[in-house]
Amino acid sequence: MSFAHAQFLEAINRNLHDVQGKAKVSFEFFPPKTEQMEQTLWQSIERLAPVAPSFVSVTYGANSGERDRTHDIIKSIKQRTGLIAAPHLTCVDASVDELKSIARDYWNSGIRHIVALRGDLPPSATEKPALYASDLVEILRSVADFDISVAAYPEVHPEAPNAQFDLLNLKRKVDAGASRAITQFFFDVEKFLRYRDRCAAIGIDVDIIPGILPVTNFQQLIKFANLTNVAVPNWMHKAYEGLDHDPTTRNLVAANIAMEMVKVLSREGIDQFHFYTLNRSELSYAICHMLGVRPQVQSAQTA
Repeated sequence: MSFAHAQFLEAINRNLHDVQGKAKVSFEFFPPKTEQMEQTLWQSIERLAPVAPSFVSVTYGANSGERDRTHDIIKSIKQRTGLIAAPHLTCVDASVDELKSIARDYWNSGIRHIVALRGDLPPSATEKPALYASDLVEILRSVADFDISVAAYPEVHPEAPNAQFDLLNLKRKVDAGASRAITQFFFDVEKFLRYRDRCAAIGIDVDIIPGILPVTNFQQLIKFANLTNVAVPNWMHKAYEGLDHDPTTRNLVAANIAMEMVKVLSREGIDQFHFYTLNRSELSYAICHMLGVRPQVQSAQTA
């Protein structure tokens, strides 16, 4: 392993005391498509809400129905939990006026944090999109003083011609007013650390928050990884080998891998982590527990 093998082993074996209580976490959810999925979503939100995440985000689909669900869920999260709810907002198939209208509606509803994305191009697209994420950041800034997160790609966006082009694209988003960048999920810690250093070298001075995906379905991960240009190391293939019909062991492996990544990243000065929950709370909650991010319990008041 190229990431100084001795250092890696030392990081794995060090006491969790070095990590506990120092981390800040956030979570990503997606809009449910069925009543059962909606129940699972709310169970997960209610399970994770007591750990007081910095924010929770909800993805934004490619059709109006899913977008409407995102709007509704975001407002419900804020009303029911008081958490900072951050909707994803894409601009690839929306006009400037439409985006401003959505932004004003969010602001008037008390939503102050937005995850600004270009969005996936439709399969039939033959021309360059009229708007990019940097344009969306500018549009949001023109409406109100939003707290804006954008996406970052340690292993390069699949459509980018090269790593430098992709990095400069992130800088444009930050220069337009983004507050932080959240990365695509990854499993090679060294790639993330090199990426963070390259960001700093060209003047990107916002936090680069690693996106952590606890992998419970390895076959699904392979499909995601192929679409997103994420490398899945050989050691992960071996770790999940023979576990297709063993969900209990898969969960243990997933939690262990995610925790080891967090421990190494924490040692390198990272104290914020964004978990892709896939609308399940169990592993994210367990990892938060190990990190010392515990439910906020108020002591009872006596008369």
